[in-house]
This record gives sequence, C-alpha cells and structure tokens, in this order.
Amino acid sequence: MGKVITVAQQKGGAGKTTLAVNLAVCFAKQGLRVALIDSDPQGSLGRWFMTRLDRLGAPDLEFSTASAWGVGYECKKLRQSHDIVIVDTPPKVDSDLRPALREADLVLIPVAASHVDLWATDGVLDLVARESGRALIVLNRMTSGTRLSDEVALAAEGVAQVASARLVNRVAFAETLGQGLAAAEGRGSAATEAKALAAEVLAVLAE
Repeated sequence: MGKVITVAQQKGGAGKTTLAVNLAVCFAKQGLRVALIDSDPQGSLGRWFMTRLDRLGAPDLEFSTASAWGVGYECKKLRQSHDIVIVDTPPKVDSDLRPALREADLVLIPVAASHVDLWATDGVLDLVARESGRALIVLNRMTSGTRLSDEVALAAEGVAQVASARLVNRVAFAETLGQGLAAAEGRGSAATEAKALAAEVLAVLAE
C-alpha cells in the first residue's frame, strides 16, 4: 500500500505547490508510481499538471482534485495503485485540513526565510499532533549565507524535526513550474537540492 505525503502550511506563498511538484517528479524519475491530489481551490497544481500534459503528450503522474472532505476517499483509493500520493492543501488551518492530515504518513511543512513563516507552523503542528503525529519542516526559498536564514533554521529546529536538505531561493523553481516542468528535471543546483530532499523524505517514510 502506498504512502501519503500531505504538504501543509497556513501561510500563503510558502511554496507548497513547488514542493509537491518537485518531489512528485523526483519520485517518478526513480520509477515510483506517483499520484497528486490538489485540494486547494486556487488550483495551481492542477494548472501545472495540465501544462505538463500538453508538453509531454501523455501523463507520467496520476492527478486528481478533491474537496477538503473528499481527500480521504481519494487517498484511500490512490494508495491501492500508487507508491506515493502527494496532497497539496490550501493555505489555512481549520477543520477542513484535518482529513488530509489524518491520511498522511508524513506532513511536510515548507518554511521560507522568515520568522513569520515559522510562526505560521504552530497551527499546522498542533493539528498534526492530533491527527497524524509525523511532521517534517522543509526550509524553502532560503538565501544561503544570510543571518536571517540561519536564524530561521536554528529556530525551526526547536519547533519540530527539520529536513537537512534545503531548497534555496532560485529562479529555476518558479520558472520550471510555469512550464509544466520541475527544477528536479534540470542539471543545476536546484535539481541537486530537490533530489536530495526527495531522498531524505523517502528515508523518513521508511523509518
């Protein structure tokens, strides 16, 4: 039976969709059967998928949408036929998020180089503790060598488990997203970072 990864953060612009896309592509490139669920009404993940479908001509990932309360059904169904199911959620923390957290084997919480982003994890972590219990903070859009990034990274370690792999604030992540691609499909630093994070997430899931 497949594993479910839910990407959640109550603050908008934290990079949930970017994270979901790059992990999905990394996993698929390793030969895993990957499904994506977009439960965010904004539909960014769905638009990325359709752009990718137009580009490739055939899907290399499964995709579905679900309302907040339909996520549980979709996860249970897709677990049966896929190795990994990734759920992209809307930027809020309320009862609507519970089904996606309840189904998760692991909740990923992207945090950008901002104390505001870190503060926004409190509500998510509280719900995770009640519903699934497993969370991993992913430092996203970091600026290497800055005091702020170092401060946020250090503070995050006092809140929850933090992934060793980080995604730096690179144009490649945003640029590839708009093309229906993932930075992980390139050869630069962004690809290296995405692949390192994917390997770490798989290792955590295997624990």
